[in-house]
Amino acid sequence: MIAKPKPPKNTVHVKDVSPDRDQLEITFPRVEGYRVELPEDKLTAVFTPDSVLELNSQLVGAKVTQNSGIIDEAVELNVKHLESVHQLTVLFHVTKHLLYNKYHDPGEEPKMHLFGQLKRIVRQWLDGGYCRCTGGTYIAQLLYQEIADMACDRIKAAITESMIGDRPIKAILDAYNPTGSTSHVSFNTSKQTLWQTAHNKSHINWVVCDSDWEAEFARVAESHPRVRSYVKNQSLGLEVPYLYGSTQRHYIPDFIVKIDDGRDGLLNLVVEIKGFRGEDAKDKENTMKTYWIPGVNNLCKFGRWQFAEFKSVFEIESDFHKLIAKLVNN
Repeated sequence: MIAKPKPPKNTVHVKDVSPDRDQLEITFPRVEGYRVELPEDKLTAVFTPDSVLELNSQLVGAKVTQNSGIIDEAVELNVKHLESVHQLTVLFHVTKHLLYNKYHDPGEEPKMHLFGQLKRIVRQWLDGGYCRCTGGTYIAQLLYQEIADMACDRIKAAITESMIGDRPIKAILDAYNPTGSTSHVSFNTSKQTLWQTAHNKSHINWVVCDSDWEAEFARVAESHPRVRSYVKNQSLGLEVPYLYGSTQRHYIPDFIVKIDDGRDGLLNLVVEIKGFRGEDAKDKENTMKTYWIPGVNNLCKFGRWQFAEFKSVFEIESDFHKLIAKLVNN
């Protein structure tokens, strides 16, 4: 028996519509990192709901394991000994980790004069309930290096947010390719969930959707009179560097939308459609609001930028209209 070959999948060429839609082109900075200057006097922190770190089994691993080297002879290993670790011990180790790993420049001595201030801020984070232990986990598991990295990232983001406006955060651009553009988009796709863009709303001919929610957002964006142009971040090149614990990652937002908010120059709105929010989603939002957005705005080369995350997928249209109204009124 000879099997019949499968027919090839239908493909679509996604590209910029040039020169007919060149007036809708969107450019953006290609950011590689961030530079933050510390204040000369007192460190403070602004904690938000995204400063919360929830310790659970998914994050820290199993609490109890059973090992059996001999048949019918099993040994249970657990982490109950962590219950006796004093909170002051945790406070000291998290502060030390924060100082040596987040505020230590390569080739220079640690800034020991910051230890007292960082200890005060770490205590505020712990006492404020921003570290939540669920499912039988312990606060002492902050002594694990990767968990300590996640906690210190939350605390550092809160410190950086308190300095916005006083100490400029600067985005560091790709030295060889600092600017991305919709004019560089050209690829083929066999995905079935596609949205054909309106000729007066997007420089790109198709939106390649990862979900029906993104197709709904494309419809909402095209129907709003203040949206001048938008693009799905698919093969566009907009990547946001961030840390997840000690691991450097790149976050890819969903859309860029150019909005006429009544001010000089159009507002560039970076949009994320998020149905489920894990711990990494908090790091992504913290990075966007605390580092990427103010860092790019302080460069004064790419216009004005803001970030919005839509978490209720069934309220995208009403939430988007409320956001635009707020931007216009402010």
